[in-house]
Amino acid sequence: MSLADELLADLEDDDDDEMEMDEIKEEEELEEMDIKPTKLELEMIPKSHSLEEVAKLLSSSRLQDILKRMEEFADKPRKPQELIGPVEADPEYLLIVEANNIAAEIDDELSIVHKFARDVYTKRFPELESLVVQPLEYLMTAKELGNELENVKNNETLQQYLSQATIMILSVTASTTQGKPMDKGELEMVDSSCTMAVELAEIKAKIFEYVESRMAFIAPNLSAIVGANIAAKLLGAAGGLRNLSKMPANNISLLGQTKRASSGFKISTQLPHTGFVYFSQLVQDVPPDVRRKVARIVGTKCTLAARVDSFHEASDGHMGAEYKEEIEKKIDKFLGRRVRQLKERYAVTELRKQANRMAFGELADDEYQSDLGATRGNIGKGGIGGGGLRMAQVDERTKVRISQTLKKNMQKQQAVWGGMSSIGRKAGTSGKVTSGTASSVAFTPVQGLEIVNPLAAEKKVDEANAKYFSSTSGFRSVNKTPAPNGTA
Repeated sequence: MSLADELLADLEDDDDDEMEMDEIKEEEELEEMDIKPTKLELEMIPKSHSLEEVAKLLSSSRLQDILKRMEEFADKPRKPQELIGPVEADPEYLLIVEANNIAAEIDDELSIVHKFARDVYTKRFPELESLVVQPLEYLMTAKELGNELENVKNNETLQQYLSQATIMILSVTASTTQGKPMDKGELEMVDSSCTMAVELAEIKAKIFEYVESRMAFIAPNLSAIVGANIAAKLLGAAGGLRNLSKMPANNISLLGQTKRASSGFKISTQLPHTGFVYFSQLVQDVPPDVRRKVARIVGTKCTLAARVDSFHEASDGHMGAEYKEEIEKKIDKFLGRRVRQLKERYAVTELRKQANRMAFGELADDEYQSDLGATRGNIGKGGIGGGGLRMAQVDERTKVRISQTLKKNMQKQQAVWGGMSSIGRKAGTSGKVTSGTASSVAFTPVQGLEIVNPLAAEKKVDEANAKYFSSTSGFRSVNKTPAPNGTA
């Protein structure tokens, strides 16, 4: 091979390498590009998943085993005296905790089934998702309507779980919807989803019924305060009765608070500082502005009741009943104080009272809006009850109250001499008042109890009368100068 042939071969190899490098770069650039499929393209992708592949809890052996064990224990009623040792070691208690946990999983499974059926039925009635929010109600409505949306108003089955107003809105929306009819396979998927959701809801109700019936055996005092349903949820969230009894009261009131993630990736609660205790009957019966305060009190009593139940004391629940009575008394106290504060805040002021009063037979000048006759009443007018805008306010709660006997004594003293005792003044035969004592006791608004000499004031008055108004007094401001020629 000549030298020229070798050079040409090298050049061809370089060209091939450059072409391969360019192809690799183009492939890498295409992979780096973030090309997201559109909504239409996503809808065109076939959904190969079936309902059984998505929701597997109903057919799981774990759920069937729990239901079987529940039936076995339900046929054997037990008494609280039969519980020996720690409650966490009792097999029925372990079953109750496991049943609570699987009840929470059933809620998640219902949400999955709802989303699966919604994705299928959106093709026929896309507006139904915003009109019926509850998952079970949405599935039952979708199964009842199917492809026939014309007879929504006359459907008697929908009236069993939907309000008349919702049915009316559904009827109007169904007449203007842009949805397309579904095929037979899609209708069967929606029907099977609704059937599975109804079965899961029935199992969940059965679990709650069993747990509530056994809470009087596991935690009778705690159930007496918040009810069997809330008590079972508290035990499930705390991980057992002993763990619940060791918790501080402020943590018990926060058990079960639900958190949600917003669009800004921030986790916040819909009702902050609220848990299972907040939704108990005691808390929900009070006004919304004092519910959190009452929830903290209920959480405190739940701690005490859980400690009593953990030691198997008061198996009849009388301690829980006493705690509940204490809570109700505190609630009455809060509500009474709240009513008093509202009365004080919105009480009619003296200025408003004067504005509402009108003098009889007197023509009032209109201040403004003469056509409506709006006046200021007696504000600014003289006489009894009228006067200026600034008036003294008397608080009935802080007003000083004295006895009637002390009031009469003070009136007698003021009638005699501005607070002087009647012993200090005695009238003689000439009608002149003489001194009986040298001093007396007086009540003054500044110093309170004060010892004064009433005769000193009387002497000053007599001296002033003799100085200015006596018949022998002369001109005090005129200088007496001798007259000329020595005459006066």
